[in-house]
Amino acid sequence: MIYIIAAADEKNGIGKNGQLPWHFKKEMRFFAETTAKTTDPAKKNIVIMGRTTWDSLNPKYKPLPHRRNIVLSHDLNLEFDGAEIAHSLEEAIKMADKNIENIFIIGGAKVFASAMRSDKIDGIYLTRIHKVYDCDTFLPQIPEKFSNIKTLGSEEENGVKFEYVFMS
Repeated sequence: MIYIIAAADEKNGIGKNGQLPWHFKKEMRFFAETTAKTTDPAKKNIVIMGRTTWDSLNPKYKPLPHRRNIVLSHDLNLEFDGAEIAHSLEEAIKMADKNIENIFIIGGAKVFASAMRSDKIDGIYLTRIHKVYDCDTFLPQIPEKFSNIKTLGSEEENGVKFEYVFMS
């Protein structure tokens, strides 16, 4: 299965200057658990991200543990410790083998846009943050085909409410 996973504010903001404009431990835990959890303990999941998303990760969490990390880049000479390079979303998806259970596309905006145009996406995990932040990067419009929305839970941290939804 192939999923998009993202967090966005009320105006679909997802980033500012290549970083998340918020820091919620509960939301980060949801992201980590969702993208790392498998039903088969012998398998792993893949996380696919653009170069800016890779660069935005805290160095102590690079590569994201317990997941295969794939970074999208047009630069054929790039190398990242603990991550593989793919030159397109399609190429990254094809890198999955029998040892992979799920693929999660984790950003940024260009990668999300490419994924939303694809017919291979099975669903979207979205954390809707009920506040507006100063953002310069936005989640592309979610296609109508993902109109079946299931609320997975809600939380509050630092006075800000957010909810987890799954769209299929």
